[in-house]
Amino acid sequence: MLHIEPVKAFKDNYLWVMHRSGSRQAVVVDPGDAGPVQAYLAKERLQLVGILITHHHADHIGGVDELLQSWQVPVYGPDTVKIPQVTHPQAEGDLVDVLGVCLQVMTVPGHTLDHIAYHAAKAEGGPLVFCGDTLFAAGCGRMFEGTPPVMYASLQKLAHLPAATRVYCTHEYTLSNLNFAKAVLKEAPALVARIASEKHKRDQDQPTVPSTIALELATNPFLRCEDPEVLAALATHQGTVERDPAQVFGALRRWKDGF
Repeated sequence: MLHIEPVKAFKDNYLWVMHRSGSRQAVVVDPGDAGPVQAYLAKERLQLVGILITHHHADHIGGVDELLQSWQVPVYGPDTVKIPQVTHPQAEGDLVDVLGVCLQVMTVPGHTLDHIAYHAAKAEGGPLVFCGDTLFAAGCGRMFEGTPPVMYASLQKLAHLPAATRVYCTHEYTLSNLNFAKAVLKEAPALVARIASEKHKRDQDQPTVPSTIALELATNPFLRCEDPEVLAALATHQGTVERDPAQVFGALRRWKDGF
């Protein structure tokens, strides 16, 4: 059986560790801090066999050097000088086979220009995607390097994955994102139900992720930029009407930035 476990780091990061029952091998995604990863590996008696990176921000790569001092393993990630530890640079459509799971690389720039995601169309438990800081539960990442059209296109690539795809993002931002989503989508039934469900999880100190593409399509305003309700809420907020979906997205992101 395939296990994908969240390892908490910093204030609200999740470092994902993937391993199989009956095997000592493990792969870590976006290890921003080596300490929690090493502790988890020791606790579960696992051996690290690979590192996957989605983008160059420190809270996603900060632990790589320390991990490589203990484990001489391949490092998969974007082809960029900003991540010199990468030994296997990845581009759109490349395939990464780890622990018997075939992950296809998707370029999803916007949060950073080098951002990639790893999508497994066929995995035990259903399809999945490690999407870093591009798509969040009920939200999306800030545009530190991209433009609204670039980020919107990346989100649309993810939105068109199969509805059952599990979304493994890397921050516990869900309740804050849902608070903004409520300002946009008001009392939409799916959103109201999700808020109650996610609050219950956090009350139990449980992660709100992974999400699914289906749930994001139903409740994430950044994936609903052609929804009349979203357009109406945005028009009320800013006093002008946007029609182009990429521009609607950009306006929503600016609204969220100041929310």
